[in-house]
Amino acid sequence: MGSQRRVQKFKSTYAVLTFSTLALWGASAQAQQQSPEYVPGEIIVKLKSKSKSMQAQAFIGKAVSEKSMSLKGTWSGLNMHHFALKPGQSVESIVAELKADPEVEYAEPNYILKRQSAGFEGEPMAMSDVRAAASSDYSAFAQTNAPIQASQAWSAASSSATPPVVAVIDTGLDINHDVFVQSGSVWTNPGEIPNNGIDDDRNGYVDDVHGWNFVSNSAAMVDDDGHGTHVSGIVLGATQDITAIPLEPAKIRIMPLKFLDGNGSGSTSDAVKAIYYAVNNGAKVLSNSWGGGGFSNSLLDAIAYAYEKKVVFVAAAGNASSNNDSAPTYPANYAVPNLISVAATTDLDGLASFSNYGSRTVHMGSPGSSIWSTYPNDLYGRASGTSMATPFVSGLAALMVREAPTMNGYQVKQLIFNASVPVSSLSSKTVTKARLNIYNGLMSAKGASVDPSQPEFNAASIRAPSSLADPGAGAIGGCGLVTKMALDASGGGPGGLSGPQKNLAFFALMIVLISPVLLSVAMRQRSGKNQRRYTRYQIDSSVRVKFGDRELVGQVSTISLGGVQLNTDAWLEKGGIVKMSIQSPDGRDQIEVEGKVVWSEEQKRYGVAFANANDTVMSAINRWSQTLLKA
Repeated sequence: MGSQRRVQKFKSTYAVLTFSTLALWGASAQAQQQSPEYVPGEIIVKLKSKSKSMQAQAFIGKAVSEKSMSLKGTWSGLNMHHFALKPGQSVESIVAELKADPEVEYAEPNYILKRQSAGFEGEPMAMSDVRAAASSDYSAFAQTNAPIQASQAWSAASSSATPPVVAVIDTGLDINHDVFVQSGSVWTNPGEIPNNGIDDDRNGYVDDVHGWNFVSNSAAMVDDDGHGTHVSGIVLGATQDITAIPLEPAKIRIMPLKFLDGNGSGSTSDAVKAIYYAVNNGAKVLSNSWGGGGFSNSLLDAIAYAYEKKVVFVAAAGNASSNNDSAPTYPANYAVPNLISVAATTDLDGLASFSNYGSRTVHMGSPGSSIWSTYPNDLYGRASGTSMATPFVSGLAALMVREAPTMNGYQVKQLIFNASVPVSSLSSKTVTKARLNIYNGLMSAKGASVDPSQPEFNAASIRAPSSLADPGAGAIGGCGLVTKMALDASGGGPGGLSGPQKNLAFFALMIVLISPVLLSVAMRQRSGKNQRRYTRYQIDSSVRVKFGDRELVGQVSTISLGGVQLNTDAWLEKGGIVKMSIQSPDGRDQIEVEGKVVWSEEQKRYGVAFANANDTVMSAINRWSQTLLKA
């Protein structure tokens, strides 16, 4: 699991593509051997039509009458529907059938998700026992907060700000724990009258005074696992001292949403419900210490919905000691601009041995080893995992929103990254190469000018259709022959193969899939034609770049009428808008132009496409190119 293989770089294009073919073959075989778990007899369907349209209602009626499916739930704002199949129906076959329906945007299994902690360490104990224990145990509270400068942030936080809401989507919360009662930190639904049996605010949930339990479909916020209470204590502990006597009034509010059961396991459908509930009921930060399953389009759409509503989504990177760049875990790997993927660090700023990592997909580090926090029944305990690292970031995001309530999730994410502290253990393991710092983040929010804009994002652009043969594996595309080969190679066709025959068939499939790429590259090399719209030129010029409230200096190495290659060690978000002041090759003049980040390489080199460059800019680039060499 997660082991990295080093391979020699081949000079030959054919050799590189041949190696890619073998790698793809191996990855596909592994995906088929390790298919994600899903709930038997349940699927999630997104329709192209609005949920209340005649087309959608006709589809539901047909699904119930003709396919004997029963509707378990609908998220009208997302055009999604949750169905249960009749006994004996195959999830795979129904998904395949529905994909052929012109009314269906996608259909997929209801994947199973799990909490992301490495487990509790020792027996939970009362605070009095914690204080009486060895000083090294009790001082762990302070040791965790020291490097991230939490206590400095608490004293610097504004005193009269409105507490923002953090939705902790987890195993629930012991809302009667002294820490949450005395601090007044549990969210209360202002539109609901307690225990009157009426859905007063008409949000679809009766008596949801402090949140909702999606496992039992009730308002009973029971944490029968302990994980959610521990995570919630860390969120609160990032904003104040939860060991103080007496406790101060909370600077934030925690909205507990239970979708994981007593075994720490839950379904994608319940996760989507929880996200949808949290966003629609005012949460500004969503803390998600869970993951697993396959690439779920419905979960992606739910996170994209949170992005549209300008909410921060913080996700645990996972505890498999693996590289998320090559072995993705979800939701941490969804490339939605409001999502922050968090690895776990030790109290000495090392990468925790259990933590997942990824120089392109895991954004930052946060303390996650032996973290003290609350446990049900007024107890406290230690636990490790990226589950514990994630709520520190969620707490910081809440403090920042508290200082600037109109700041969107995208800007909060950028400021958190910029305020993080570089540590050597993360230099090749995370995007930012840094570990969170709560004080720096808080101060950056206090001094930032709020930018209401955020990059456009379309979830459909990164959608992943599920395979007809195996809903957990990658999509099978191409003609009927390719599909049949895939089914036979996986053992799912009429004459399913096994052993050496299966491997040979799968290798043949990969050759068929990759051959168009080989042919395209060979033809391009033979013709020598460049497919770029504009000629690129080599240039060595400095550039000042502004994005949000930040400004940095970088270097432009190539330029064309369409854009530039920008080199900088700063982290830029793909899809982000930047304003550039580019100096001419001779240093005598400069151009001012806006652009959009369209690609990145190792977070050091970026492709920036010009956006609405005027005639003056175009004329200057044409003039400069007269003295430049073609790239």
